Amino acid sequence: MTTDEAAQRLGVTAGHLEKLRVLGGGPTFLKLGRSVRYEPADLQHWIATCRRRSTSQTAAETH
Repeated sequence: MTTDEAAQRLGVTAGHLEKLRVLGGGPTFLKLGRSVRYEPADLQHWIATCRRRSTSQTAAETH
């Protein structure tokens, strides 16, 4: 799916996903030539890795 479609599914802006691609920490994506695409399974995996029990919990503490 496109960046716009992925952003809509995740409830974020396309700009946010673009920023995450540069900084890291976002969902895995495919780079096909100049096009960026997301697999639905990768979005689901990324959502699962974002689970927290408190706002002070770090990603390392979730595993």
